[in-house]
Amino acid sequence: MIAPHEITGLVLAGGRGTRMDGADKGLESWHGQPLARHALDRLRPQVGGVAISANRHLPTYAAWGVPIWSDAGADYAGPLAGMLAGLAHSVTAWLLTVPCDAPFFPADLALRLAEAATHAQSPIAFARAPDETGVLRPQPVFCLLHQSTAPSLREYLRNGGRKIRPWAEQQGCATARFDRAGDSPQAFANINTPQELQALQAAIP
Repeated sequence: MIAPHEITGLVLAGGRGTRMDGADKGLESWHGQPLARHALDRLRPQVGGVAISANRHLPTYAAWGVPIWSDAGADYAGPLAGMLAGLAHSVTAWLLTVPCDAPFFPADLALRLAEAATHAQSPIAFARAPDETGVLRPQPVFCLLHQSTAPSLREYLRNGGRKIRPWAEQQGCATARFDRAGDSPQAFANINTPQELQALQAAIP
């Protein structure tokens, strides 16, 4: 079984924020705290260490006292580029990524992804959770990756690949279901626009 100290947690906050009117989503306020800081605090107890994937406002993120890892390229290649940067810098065997815009991700995310990867003997595991109709949907940004996947990911990005799921499935990925009794239906809800941020903050104190 993969132990917490074997995992580095990485908060992905390196996007353009296109649907947030260009704002740095990780620095948007969630009940008085930046979204990325909230994600760090939620992730920290689950893993051996944490870091942030960011491409803007690096001094602001660095002031939080955690490593800041930027994409190798300057073209905002999406979450996979953040994952590759994480694999390049992390000193642990495993990397767990979460987006900065999902404030309710499970407190046992690392444990359950580690169980799935161990059971399947897979180098990758990502979450799968029910949508509003109850259909299980992949949540591939919530992803546990082994260091051995780095060469394949680097090649995939070099060839123009940008979607997580097709690449992960090429590696024989495992999935962890988050539809147990007691699992929150909001666990993987994410924030894409200023309006969604305001609505979610108003709905959930």
